[in-house]
Amino acid sequence: MSELKQRIIADMKTAMKAKDKDALKAVRMILGAIKQREIDERIELDDVQILTVIQKMLKQRKDSIVQFEQANRSDLVAIEQAELNIINNYMPAQMSADEIASAVDEAISSSGANSMADIGKLMGMLKSQLSGKADMGLVSATIKSKLS
Repeated sequence: MSELKQRIIADMKTAMKAKDKDALKAVRMILGAIKQREIDERIELDDVQILTVIQKMLKQRKDSIVQFEQANRSDLVAIEQAELNIINNYMPAQMSADEIASAVDEAISSSGANSMADIGKLMGMLKSQLSGKADMGLVSATIKSKLS
């Protein structure tokens, strides 16, 4: 069993003992998503795959928050924000915009990319390096600004 999954299970036990219903709900949601993917693919997920599941959950929460804010549902925004904060605890420290820009510059110089047609090649290179450490939407925007 991966270290990250063990940490999530330990946090679930801690939340149960502390009777923290919000944390328990969020942690069980994470474990449910991990278990679903493990069953679907008939494998045991490693830390990198678990981070992918968690990233997807974070993106879903962020999208939900935007939708609920547009619908003036502050009660639901608060719930989603609380879940987002708990789920975010399992992500590694995110790279700053400057670090992302330097990684993009390095990828551009090593690949010889010089036009917008090279975005796919650069994203492929950077996704393996930055997955879990950086928001890939921000990486994409940085690439576009550097190549345009």
